[in-house]
Amino acid sequence: MASKAGAAASFMFMLFLLNTACQAQLSPAFYDSSCPNALSAIRTAIRSAIASDRRMAASLIRLHFHDCFVQGCDASILLDETPSIQSEKTALGNLNSARGYNVIDKAKTEVEKICPGVVSCADIIAVAARDASAYVGGPSYAVKLGRRDSTTASRTLANAELPAFSESLESLISRFQKKGLTARDMVALSGSHTLGQAQCFTFRERIYNHSNIDAGFASTRRRRCPRVGSDSTLAPLDLVTPNSFDNNYFKNLMQNKGLLQSDQVLFNGGSTDSIVSEYSRNPARFRSDFGSAMIKMGDIGLLTGSTGQIRRICSAVNN
Repeated sequence: MASKAGAAASFMFMLFLLNTACQAQLSPAFYDSSCPNALSAIRTAIRSAIASDRRMAASLIRLHFHDCFVQGCDASILLDETPSIQSEKTALGNLNSARGYNVIDKAKTEVEKICPGVVSCADIIAVAARDASAYVGGPSYAVKLGRRDSTTASRTLANAELPAFSESLESLISRFQKKGLTARDMVALSGSHTLGQAQCFTFRERIYNHSNIDAGFASTRRRRCPRVGSDSTLAPLDLVTPNSFDNNYFKNLMQNKGLLQSDQVLFNGGSTDSIVSEYSRNPARFRSDFGSAMIKMGDIGLLTGSTGQIRRICSAVNN
């Protein structure tokens, strides 16, 4: 028994060292010499996309999250279906839901014009999420760079590891902990939902059958989401300031105005109530924690050094 425990401890220590080594290779200055204009080219593409479609800000932040939670932050979410690749784009949490692929492709095209084969798609997703946050009034933060792109994708993993809209608080906390993120990280990251929208089928059960929901709020949401039909009709998660990055999401939860079950469970008599309450009172703390959690999330499952590749086209592995 002692030898087995020792072996397990040794294995976990090796994983820790490997992850630490990968993180050490990342730096906000990674492209300063090899492609000094990369970040400005990405920023221009992202700002242009959001100026045309304000909703794209939330979509790009979510795209980074969905990438990092499946195989790590390796741009696997961008790969199209092939005979050898099961695209994550068709996973349950992404199909007809995840957006922004074309925006990342556009940014990649612009970067390739000035520095072909240098900047990874994984880094572009991470930078795009930060630039999207900043453009709509959210925090800006230093994005560590130097990720490489995967040559594989996994729809199976995406179906298993992406959080669902009906999950319990305990299940959500467990999912995030498995990725090295705390409950506070999870609540802070969820705050970006203030920019998001949801399809009717994801919140129908809540607005018709749940008791922990404000009656007037539920009545308003039922107008565009009938008991039958209109499954794909969109509704903003935050009715008050749907186009601004602020802390209204947390204020809404405290009034039982969370649209998704997976949102309202963050304030429903459980262990994260105090964090939601804190963020509702202290927007500066929320902004700071959000930036820190995004940086931390960006360290999940990294490919660096000679692992992976730098894709020339984000939707396909290099020949």
